[in-house]
Amino acid sequence: MGPAELVPFTSGDIDVTIDFPDLAFWWLLAVFLFDVTIRVTAIIVIPRNRRPTSAMAWLLAIYFIPIVGVLLFLLIGNPRLPRKRRQQQEQINTALRENGESVSVGTLRPDAPPWFTSLVALNTNLGAMPLTGDNQATLISEYQASLDAMADAIRLAERYVHVEFYILQTDASTDNFFAALEEVSARGVTVRVLLDHWANRGKPFYKKTLRRLDRMGAAWKLMLPVQPLKGKWQRPDLRNHRKLLVVDGNVAFVGSQNVTDSTYNLKKNIKRGLHWVDLMARVEGPVVSSIDVVFLSDWYAETGEVLADQVDLASVASLDGNLDCQIVPSGPGFEYQNNLKLFMGLLFAAREKIIIVSPYFVPEESLLLSLVTACQRGIHVELFVSEEGDQAMVYHAQRSYYEALLRAGVKIWMYRKPYILHSKSLTIDDDVAVIGSSNMDMRSFGLNMEISMMVRGEEFVAEMRRVEAEYRALSRELTLDEWLKQPLRSTVLDNLARLTSALQ
Repeated sequence: MGPAELVPFTSGDIDVTIDFPDLAFWWLLAVFLFDVTIRVTAIIVIPRNRRPTSAMAWLLAIYFIPIVGVLLFLLIGNPRLPRKRRQQQEQINTALRENGESVSVGTLRPDAPPWFTSLVALNTNLGAMPLTGDNQATLISEYQASLDAMADAIRLAERYVHVEFYILQTDASTDNFFAALEEVSARGVTVRVLLDHWANRGKPFYKKTLRRLDRMGAAWKLMLPVQPLKGKWQRPDLRNHRKLLVVDGNVAFVGSQNVTDSTYNLKKNIKRGLHWVDLMARVEGPVVSSIDVVFLSDWYAETGEVLADQVDLASVASLDGNLDCQIVPSGPGFEYQNNLKLFMGLLFAAREKIIIVSPYFVPEESLLLSLVTACQRGIHVELFVSEEGDQAMVYHAQRSYYEALLRAGVKIWMYRKPYILHSKSLTIDDDVAVIGSSNMDMRSFGLNMEISMMVRGEEFVAEMRRVEAEYRALSRELTLDEWLKQPLRSTVLDNLARLTSALQ
C-alpha cells in the first residue's frame, strides 16, 4: 500500500474512508497552533508585574522546554501567597498603623542624619513597625552558646514563650532548649511554637520533635503547610525563613540560627564534616514588642487566632540601653520587597564602609549595581561568603558574580571549609547595622518570609566589627588573579546556575 492510498473502514451501514496523510497534517497543525498559543500567552502573562530578568528566564524555559517550562510555571510561577494570606497581612499592617501610638517607642538617639530618618519612614510604610529607642542588644556568635542562652531566657518565663524557627529539631545540641520549654510548660507558662512545614518534613527527628512538643503541652503549628488534602496549598517553595524567640515580651532573640545541631543532622553534611556558623542577637527593650508582633502575625495567619488580648505590646519598659532599633518583616505576603529596599537604602547611604555577611549572595541587578557604584564612590566594600557551598545551584549562581565584584574593587572573604558561614548581617560606616534571617539573594527578597532588625548605635556596630574580625581571621581573601584561573567548565556551570536563579 503506497503512502497516498485511502483505507476503507466499514461500520454497520456506514463506510468511512480515512486519509492518513490528512490526519497527520491536521495533527501537526493542532500542535503548531497550541505551541504558538502557549508562546503568545506566555509573552502576555509572564512579564506582567515581574522583574525583566525573572520574566526572561521564564520565557526562555517555556520556549526551549515548553512542556516542562509550562508545568514548572503553573507549579511555582506565582511568587506570592494566596490572596487570603495577603489580605491577612494587610489587615495586620493596618491595625499596627492605627494603634501605633499605643506602642512604647522609648527615647530615640539625637542627631539622626536625614537619610536615616527617611529610611525609617520607608521601613514603617512598608512593614508598619516603628523605630524604638532605649534598647539593649548583645551578639552571640558561638553556636552552642546561643542555644543555651535561649534556654536560659526561656527558664525565666512567667507568662508565655513564643518560638518561631525555620528549622526546629530536638537533638543532642538542642536538648537543653527543649528541656527549658518542658520545664516552663509544666508550671503553667504558655508555649507557642511555629516551624516551617516544608523545611522540616522529612528531616531527621521531625516526628520526634512534634511528639515532644505534644508531650509538653505546647501549642504548635506548621508554617506555610503544603497539604492539598487538607485544603492548604500555596507555591511549594515559599518558606517562612524567620528565626525568633520572645519570652514574656521582655526578652527576644533574632538572627540567622535555627534550633538544630550545627550539622543539621544530615548524613551528607556529617560525611563532609560541615558545620554551620551563625549569629544571634539577644535584645531587650521596646523593640521586643515589634518582634512579638511578627510572631503574632504569623500565628494569626496559620491559626486565625488573635492573641492581642493575651499579649500587652505597650507594657515593655524602656531600659538603660541606648540603641535605636526597627524591625522590618518581609516576604511574599507584602506587596513590596521590604528587605531589598532596606538594604538598597543603606548601601546608597554609606559614606565610608560597607561590610556584608551573606552565605547565599545572589543579588538583583539593582543590588549589584549599588555595590559597584559604592566602590566607584570610594567606599570600602567587603563581602563574606563561604568557601564551600551546601546548596549546589545557589553556590554556583553566587560564584557567577565574583568577577564583576572583584573588578569593581569589592574585597571577597571566603570562610574556610568545612564550615558554612550562615550569618546574615550588614554594617554601614560605624553607626548602623542590620542583623536577621535574610540572605542577600533573590529567594530571600521574593519567596521567603524574613525578619531583619536595623540598629543605630556605634556600640552595637563596634560589637559587629569584632565578629567581622573573627570571620576575617578564619577566612582567606579571593583575588581577581586567582578567580580568572577558574576552568571553563566552572564558568559555564556558574552562568547556567545564574540563569535558573531568576525563575521566580
